[in-house]
Amino acid sequence: MKKIAILGSTGSIGTQSLEVIKKLGYKVTALAAHSNIDLLEAQAREYNPQIVCIYNTKLYNDLCVKLRDTKIKVVTGIDGLCEVASLDQSDLVINSVVGMIGLKPTIAAIKAKKDIALANKETLVTGGHFVMDMAKENGVKILPVDSEHSDIKRIILTASGGPFFGKTANELKDVTVEQALKHPNWSMGSKITIDSATLMNKGLELIEAAWLFDKSPDDIEVVVHKQSVIHSAVEFDDYSVIAQLGVPDMKIPIQYALTYPNRYPCDVKRLSLFDYKTLTFDRADEDTFKCLKANAYIFTQEYKAHMQKY
Repeated sequence: MKKIAILGSTGSIGTQSLEVIKKLGYKVTALAAHSNIDLLEAQAREYNPQIVCIYNTKLYNDLCVKLRDTKIKVVTGIDGLCEVASLDQSDLVINSVVGMIGLKPTIAAIKAKKDIALANKETLVTGGHFVMDMAKENGVKILPVDSEHSDIKRIILTASGGPFFGKTANELKDVTVEQALKHPNWSMGSKITIDSATLMNKGLELIEAAWLFDKSPDDIEVVVHKQSVIHSAVEFDDYSVIAQLGVPDMKIPIQYALTYPNRYPCDVKRLSLFDYKTLTFDRADEDTFKCLKANAYIFTQEYKAHMQKY
C-alpha cells in the first residue's frame, strides 16, 4: 500500500487525486492547501493524515482550533509545505500547487528521496536544469501527471485550442475573463483555464516536456486537437507514431502517476470513438497566441547567456 502526500489537496488535481487514492486503497500521509480551510479540515478528518499544512499563515490558528480534537499536526507557510513534502512516512508526493511556490517543496521532496507525481509545471519551467539533475542524483522518479515516459525521437503535444480557437489577435482585444474561463473540454482551476485560453499552458508544457525527456524544443510539436481525445503522441526513429487516447478526464494521468509503471482500471468513462466520429488537427497560431512561441525562448543561447549574468 503506497503512502501519499498531496500538495494542493483542495484544488482540482488534489481532489481528484484523493478520489483515485481512495479507490486504490492507498494511504494519505499528509495534505497541504493554500487557503481553503474548510475543505482541508474535511479532508483531514476523512483521510486522517499525520500532518496538514495551510499555506496562508493567517489561517494557521483557525485550523489548529478546528483540528484540536485530533492528533493531526498542523503547520503553515513555505516551511510547512516543505515539511509535508519531505515527511519520512511518505512514498510519493503529488505536487499540484499553483505557481512557482511549487519549486521549493519539490526540492525538499527530492532531498528526502521521495518520488514525485508532478502537476506543477512551474517547478520545471523555473528550475528544470537543477531539479532533474538533483532527481537523478537522489534516485528519485519525476512522474508527470499529464505525460508518459518513452524512448522517443519527437514529442507531439496536443492542445484543445481553448475557447478562442480560430480567433485573430484583433478579435481577441476585448474578450473578458468570463469568456476565457469557458473551456470547451476540461474542468480546471481558474489559473490553468486562463493559461489554456491563451495557449500559455501549452507553452509551459513544452518547457516541461523538454526537461522531462531531455529534448530540444525543436523536437516537440504542438498540435491543436479540439476534441481532446488524443492527449499526446510520440514519434520513434522509424517515424512510426504512437498516440495516447482517452476521454478528457484528469483521473487517468493522476492514477497512472500513482501506479507507474502499472496500469489498473480507472473510475472514468470508457472511450468510444463512435461518440466523436471525427478527430481534427490544426497548426497552432503562434502569431495570435504569442505566449506559446515565447516559451521556447528559455532554451535559446541568447536566454542562457542572459541568465549567466545573474
